[in-house]
Amino acid sequence: MRLARVARVARVAVVAIGVGLVVPAVAAPPESVSPESRAQVTAALRALEPAFAGKKRQVPASNKGSIELAIASYAPPRPHAVEEGALASARPGMRCPPDMVNVGDRFCVDRYEGSLVERLADGTTRPASPYHPPVSTEGSVFVARSVNGVVPQAYISAKQADAACKAAKKRLCHPVEWRAACGGSEGFAYPYGPQKIADKCHDHGTAPMLTFHADTMKRGWGRAELNDPRLNQLEGTVAKTGAYAECKNDWGAYDMVGNLHEWTADPNGTFQGGYWLDTSQHGDGCAYRTIAHAYDYHDYSTGFRCCADGTDP
Repeated sequence: MRLARVARVARVAVVAIGVGLVVPAVAAPPESVSPESRAQVTAALRALEPAFAGKKRQVPASNKGSIELAIASYAPPRPHAVEEGALASARPGMRCPPDMVNVGDRFCVDRYEGSLVERLADGTTRPASPYHPPVSTEGSVFVARSVNGVVPQAYISAKQADAACKAAKKRLCHPVEWRAACGGSEGFAYPYGPQKIADKCHDHGTAPMLTFHADTMKRGWGRAELNDPRLNQLEGTVAKTGAYAECKNDWGAYDMVGNLHEWTADPNGTFQGGYWLDTSQHGDGCAYRTIAHAYDYHDYSTGFRCCADGTDP
């Protein structure tokens, strides 16, 4: 569902949607969500179960403030297939590169939202503009980075992000991995804890489309408007990596909620975490998920971060 045209949603009758949780679903009025939409949420919860199996947590899975309840409290108005992926078994002592953090000895995730360098055919590199889609010149390759204090790469598709991660000997995160990483070791609904706290993450700011393209809003914004390089150069839009020091989980990963949407490896097209204007319309915090975009879709709000399998001790 296009971000600029997100339908208004409303909470409807309480329904059971799996793993023992009875929660309010969300639907596009006036109809309630379909069994297929609820089944999709159930599948997501089951994929996440191994992350916290047997762990005594500060906030149990069935309580408000857990990532599970945040996931269970939103069902998409229309179902769309999501390949959740799977969580690897824990390997105690697993090692991660210094620009990544260790997620429960299962996998590694970038410490910061991804930025890019362009590696030229002669082996030299040059910075890539975070304000333009990464279009390779002859023989060049874009390589993902996880670096503090830079403007992260927006205007990027899942296909481009996947290639950049692979060029860095990493990969895009599976959707379930992304969620397991976001909530930290306690599986909170937000990286920093169980409840939303204003200004911890970059979850509000300037609406650049209304600044530059209000005159074409009624007819519907197309790819050209949504990829205008001026959008993210406007003050109050995307922030530099690590700028929100408290938007951090106990694994050590920053900005997994807000700032930019982050693509996952789902080939059906899924990005997660929200961006600076929306961290709740498609689920709260770490549960936020937008589905049904093409794998080659990109706009000013789409970013990424990489995962990796880690190495044995």
